[in-house]
This record gives sequence, C-alpha cells and structure tokens, in this order.
Amino acid sequence: MEQVIMNNLPYPILSTIIFLPVVGALVLLIISRSQETLTKWVALIFAVATFLCSLPLFINFDKTTYKMQFVERYDWISMWNIKYFLGVDGISVLMVLLTTISSILCILISWNAIKMKVKEFYISILLTCGAIAGVFASLDLFLFYIFWEAMLIPMYLIIGVWGGPNRIYATLKFILYTLVGSLLMLVGIIFLYFLAGKTFDILELTTKTYPYNVQFWLFWAFFAAFAVKVPMFPVHTWLPDAHTEAPTAGSVILAAILIKMGAYGFLRFSIPLFPDAAKAMIPAMLTLSVIAIIYAALVCLIQKDLKRLIAYSSVSHMGFITLGIFALNTQGIEGGILQMINHGVVTGALFMCVGVIYDRTHTRKIADYGGLATHMPTYAAFFMVFTLAAVGLPGTNGFIGEFLTLLGGFTRSKLAGVLACTGVIVGAAYMLLLYQQVFFTKVNEKVIGLPDMDLREMVALVPLIILVFWIGFYPVQFLDFMHPTVQHLLERVNMSDMQEVNIAKTIMEVIR
Repeated sequence: MEQVIMNNLPYPILSTIIFLPVVGALVLLIISRSQETLTKWVALIFAVATFLCSLPLFINFDKTTYKMQFVERYDWISMWNIKYFLGVDGISVLMVLLTTISSILCILISWNAIKMKVKEFYISILLTCGAIAGVFASLDLFLFYIFWEAMLIPMYLIIGVWGGPNRIYATLKFILYTLVGSLLMLVGIIFLYFLAGKTFDILELTTKTYPYNVQFWLFWAFFAAFAVKVPMFPVHTWLPDAHTEAPTAGSVILAAILIKMGAYGFLRFSIPLFPDAAKAMIPAMLTLSVIAIIYAALVCLIQKDLKRLIAYSSVSHMGFITLGIFALNTQGIEGGILQMINHGVVTGALFMCVGVIYDRTHTRKIADYGGLATHMPTYAAFFMVFTLAAVGLPGTNGFIGEFLTLLGGFTRSKLAGVLACTGVIVGAAYMLLLYQQVFFTKVNEKVIGLPDMDLREMVALVPLIILVFWIGFYPVQFLDFMHPTVQHLLERVNMSDMQEVNIAKTIMEVIR
C-alpha cells in the first residue's frame, strides 16, 4: 500500500518552507552592512513569510491517516538511488510549524541585542531554521543527513561569534559531541543502504525486516547521534555550556527545535527501523531517562546562573520525553510528542525572558536580582505564566504533556513512573524558588529604575502565551494530528513476535 499522499496544493509547500529562508539569507548578502535596520526588517519579512507558507500544513492536514502528506518526490542522484523526497506526517508536521514560529521569535528577540555583524547573524538564523525544517521533512536518509549536518554550520557561528566569554569552548564542545554521534550514524546509514538493497527511501526501509543482531548494532549507531542531540544522560554536558554562552536567539533555537531533532530521530528511525532492538532496549532507555530527569532537576537546585538553570531544566524535561517515547505505548509516545512541542514553547519562552532582563542588566546571576515584580510588573506576569507551565500547572500545556508521559512510563514500568514523578516535585521546587529569588525577595539596587517590557518584547512572547493555554485547555486538537501516526508506529513495533528482554540478556546474546 502506498504510504504517501501527494501534494494537493498548487505549490511545493515543504520546499518553500525549507528554502525561502535560504532565499532570505541570499537577499541579506547583497544588503550593505551599514543598513542594519533594513537587514532586520528583511530577515523578519522572510521569517514571517515562511510561517505564513507553513500554515496550510496545519489547515489542510488530514488527521485521519498515518500516510505522509504534501509529498514531493524527484530523482536527485540516480546512480545511487538518492531522491529529493519530502513529506510530513502527524509527528513532523507539528515540528515544522514549531520551527517556522521559532524563527520569527528569534529575530524579534534579537532586534536590539545584536550589535556586531548584524547581517551575518540574521543570515545564520535563517539558514539554521531552514535546515532544521529540512530535517523534519526529509524522507530520504541521504537528504536527511545533509540537512542534519548543514544545520551545524550556522549554529556553530551563532554560538561562536555572538556568544559569551567562553563561547569558543562551548562551541567546540557542541561540535565535537554532535560530530562524533553523527559520524557513527553515517556508518549506520551506509550499512543500512547496502543491507536494504541500495535505497535511502525511509518509507521503503521501514517495510523491511532485519536480523536482530543487525538491528541491535544499527540501533546503537543511530542512538549515538540522537542521544547527543536530545541530549540524554551522560552525553548531556555540552548543552548547559552551549546555552550559557549562546546569545538569546541561539538558546531559543537550541531549546525550541534543535534538541527536538534527537527525539524526532528516535520516532522516525530508531523505533520503526529497528523495532526488535527498540523493545529490547526499553529497560536501558527508561533507566537513562529517569536518571536524566532526577539528576538534572537536582543540579538545577544549586545553580546560580539563570541560563544555566534553565539549560539543566531542559535536560530534565527531555528525560520525560524519552521516557514517554520508549514506553512504547500510545499514552507515552503521544505525550512525548506533545511534550516536545510544549518544551519548545515554554523553555524557549523562558530563555527569551532571560534575554529581556539580560539586555538591561548584562548579568545572569540570580543573586543580582530581587524585587523585580515591583519595578517590572509586566515582565513578572509573563515570567510567572511560563514558570507555572514549566512546573506543569493544570490548565497549562506543561500539565497534559507530563501527565501523558508519566502515564505511559508508569504503564510500562511502575518503578520508572514513580521515580520520574520525583522529578516533577523537584522541578516545581527549583522553578518556584527561582521565581521567588528573582521577583519577590528584597529589592536589589541593580534593578531599580529598569524599564518594563516594551511592545516588541511583548509581541514576541504573546504567541507563546496563547500556545501555553491553547494546548493546556484543548490538547485534543494537537493529539488528533499524531494519533493515526502513533498507532501505525506501534503496529510496526508489535509486528514482531520477539518478546522484550532485559539488557543483560541482550548483551549475552550479541556476544554469543
């Protein structure tokens, strides 16, 4: 049965979403460096145009089928059977939309923050978001890998050129971690290409069955790339450094969309391509997820830097996502996907809020703040909404996402579910403590006279406020997108008669 629905729109919508930012970057190249205001407006216009072009994905998407939609398929390199093959399903369509929204917010929040090499900065933002959209839309493994690696170049520049004092260290660490993982995945891709009869077609690859031992090693080859991107414990250490040194827009990209590439990779490749290995690895994946949830949450309690605290909170929250994904049940996977969106909205917003105050004070130390609620009441209100969403208050998007992932995790393993719940408690502790220290303790003289949020900053954050409550009160509209795709994924996993085995038995079998 054909697994795609061809594009029924009068234009190639996915190619437009991917390459319109690239066109914008090319237009910026011809603008003089002295015309900084024009540069900003051109970048914003192309980002908004890309978002508007992506809206038909949301409006015209058929929620009743698991099949790939808005498909574009052309021969590219025929001698190697490589195709330009794009499409989205109920998982990737939401990630593409999150990417186009994030690009607008990154430009708005950087409007007054970037003082040097302004043109180059906005070129890097547009190229990064275009490449990440390509990752989520690719249905050819070779094309996927091209976009996966292409994203690193502008992201490297965003952190390395416009980052903080230790930006070189953070950038090199980010690149080394991701490159090592990506190279191992490349070995797996090449091996899979020959094993499957010389094809990179992802949909065709998922219809084939591979020997268990082969699945085991390929699972870990792909895991190396995806775990680093998430990032999972213990390969998470690059993320706090990258977040701390990156400019605000860089942190928003990292939190909102870049680390979601790893979780998306598990859903698109690791589970459907290697279902037997994925089931065998459940104990290991749940263990790593629970460790990340608890360890990173505890580390947040002792952080003195605003960005570093939110960065470690990302590691903890991504642990919930991988817990839900590798629960391998409907509640867990749908909760994990929804939490990918929620985390992108809430954590991206928190980094934007940090950027707002950093632009005024040029310090990220929590101790340098206090009594901000008195002097910046609008800012305090915005920050409070995102704080409550981060701790999973019912009525916000954070609640339903965490609830479903915990429900899925508890269904799979009661121990994992109970341990993960402790992360929710610690998460509430560090976020509410942070809010109290910044907004309600004794007024610090450094915050006296600070101007409250301006219109541009509010315009950048209001869409995220809307999403917090839209998903919080009406999550079914988003769950409907992914349900058929998740059911089809689970059918693929359950096709095999292989029973789940613990990790010790798995290792012994491979050794034999």
